[in-house]
Amino acid sequence: MKPAHFEYERPSTIDGVAELLADSNIFNRVLAGGQSLGPMLNLRLAQPERLIDITSIPELKRADRDGDYLTLGACVTHSSLEDGAAKGFAHGILESVARGIACRAVRNRGTIGGSIAHADPAADWPVVLLALGAEITVSSANKQRHMSLAEFLKAPFETALQRGEILTAVHIPSVPQNARWGYYKFCRMHGHFAETIAGVFLDPDRGTSRAVIGATEARPTIIETTFTDNNAMEVIEAHIPNADWYQRKLHSVALKRALEEARA
Repeated sequence: MKPAHFEYERPSTIDGVAELLADSNIFNRVLAGGQSLGPMLNLRLAQPERLIDITSIPELKRADRDGDYLTLGACVTHSSLEDGAAKGFAHGILESVARGIACRAVRNRGTIGGSIAHADPAADWPVVLLALGAEITVSSANKQRHMSLAEFLKAPFETALQRGEILTAVHIPSVPQNARWGYYKFCRMHGHFAETIAGVFLDPDRGTSRAVIGATEARPTIIETTFTDNNAMEVIEAHIPNADWYQRKLHSVALKRALEEARA
């Protein structure tokens, strides 16, 4: 099957994108890496009247230190992070996670903004960035909005984006020197969809800890209560009560292994 007919636009500025999206008389979809949207178009699960390609906008490919934050444009690819676009930031967390996403061909095209805006609960970046306390910027013709990623992700495949808006940047706070990080993902085969993901962030200087569990039937689950190797199953049962026994077991093992990595 091939996509239904659509118009194609490739603006060179964010204002150009906003101008196209402001036309409420046409059904638009925004194209970044296309690693999720492409198959949806081929299967006709998505049938936009116009496709707006944002990959030629330089501002969306930035990777800059901005005070206490790293700012990544929405079109920064997984492979560019794997190859060191944010080298040394957050103890190498971003490089490590990017390296484990699908295969190199997908990483060459897929973008961090596309992953977040698609809001797949089994994706890597929502879990990682929630654990790191990331914020995002969305832009439209008239304004910009800034919010936490936790506010942005509403439900599986549902975000706080409003008509005429696109996600333009991700802002990741600096990680303290003594902070520790662990990440664990289980897939049946490398590159397949994850059956469980766990990210753990420990900050001993502030006495805080945060875990995020992905690949659930809801948006990624944030856990900020005390969790240890011994109470992982109880914590999962409390935060993901609708999961069946197999899912709870998977998530609890992922949490324990991420915690072990953080403490190593």
